[in-house]
Amino acid sequence: MKSTLKNRAAAAAASAMTIALLATGCAAEDDKDADGDASNKDVAVGGKDFGTADEETAKLGSDAEAGVFPRTVKHANGTTEIEKKPERVVVLDTGELDDVLSLGITPIGMVTTEGASAVPSYLEDQVEGVETVGTIQELDLEKIASLEPDLILGSQLRADKLYDELDSIAPTVFSIRPGFPWKENFRLVGEAMGMEDEATKELEEYAREAGDLKDSVDGDPTISLVRFMPERLRLYANQSLIGVILHDAGFKRPKNQDVDELAVEISPENLDQAGGDYVFYTSYGDPEATGEKKALESSQWKGLDAVKDGKAIRVNDDVWFLGLGPTGAGQILDDLEDHLGE
Repeated sequence: MKSTLKNRAAAAAASAMTIALLATGCAAEDDKDADGDASNKDVAVGGKDFGTADEETAKLGSDAEAGVFPRTVKHANGTTEIEKKPERVVVLDTGELDDVLSLGITPIGMVTTEGASAVPSYLEDQVEGVETVGTIQELDLEKIASLEPDLILGSQLRADKLYDELDSIAPTVFSIRPGFPWKENFRLVGEAMGMEDEATKELEEYAREAGDLKDSVDGDPTISLVRFMPERLRLYANQSLIGVILHDAGFKRPKNQDVDELAVEISPENLDQAGGDYVFYTSYGDPEATGEKKALESSQWKGLDAVKDGKAIRVNDDVWFLGLGPTGAGQILDDLEDHLGE
């Protein structure tokens, strides 16, 4: 049987106040966007378990009847006993934050990012007063313990090395990784919260909206995704949040992006490879620092058919690449409808 909440808090307080994670330097589905590495490299981009993260996550969850506690939840780091419906939840990434808010639950603790927005801007108005428990790559375990949570939600990718310490504070449920398994991750959060029916309903609504979107668009346009980042430029592919959404909506991708990878990296000199009938682009951070501003003035960019046709559209990075949950996915569908339906 699990230790009591009080014992968990005491055990964590005895740990170092702040423990640095070997994880990503930003809250995104990208695993090495800044200086750090993923906590579990096997599930990082290029790792042996990356490509099957959605299939494996779908096998996780609980056999309990919907909403019934106590329940045993199978997750990426083993099994966790949850004795009663969680009321004090701490989330360790933007995906889990989106997930619990989508279920109508306000967490008591959350991490911040080192991106342009400490919290994804589309969620800011829902988290006023929520305590910060460090950043994604540097968790404050003592602060987490002081909040006396009854559930911690995170991922093996981000915090694998800290799982035992987190689980000594409160029952901890980990997905495999954020990003393209976002629907499976949401179901797992629903299982941990005893809100599996609510999660299913949300995903059914998403699927309906995705189908309606494709039906509302004339023709069969090809969609290109371009993200400017410090020292790199990425064309996002099928195994990404937005790649899954475009697949679910039935949209075609350029051949070089229609691959089972997170993204394809190109040099700014090869920006002519970013073409599609529509190009949706953004930056992680300051457009000058990412090279976006310079790229948009280049002949390669101006030569793209989508740019010439007025179909190159700048989007909100916080939503399209940091959302990682059903609320973010819904906003992306709305954006696509606004631009493709014109």
